[in-house]
Amino acid sequence: MGNMGIWQLLVVLAIIVVLFGTKKLRGMGSDLGGAVKGFKKAISDDKDVDKDMAEQIQKSENATPTESTNTDKTKDNNKA
Repeated sequence: MGNMGIWQLLVVLAIIVVLFGTKKLRGMGSDLGGAVKGFKKAISDDKDVDKDMAEQIQKSENATPTESTNTDKTKDNNKA
């Protein structure tokens, strides 16, 4: 069974076509293709989100000090 030849595969394919019919097989094929496309799109979207998050983290790490630290300094200058 592990070593199927081309003729055995053709017989199995013919039996499947007889059982299900060509319309149903065509529909199943298009459904499967749509599922694969959706999966690939989800994977690429996930990579884009990860890339965007990494860029935002890098920007926040490289950002200048926040305004709260600047206002603390001006308050100290006003007290003196």
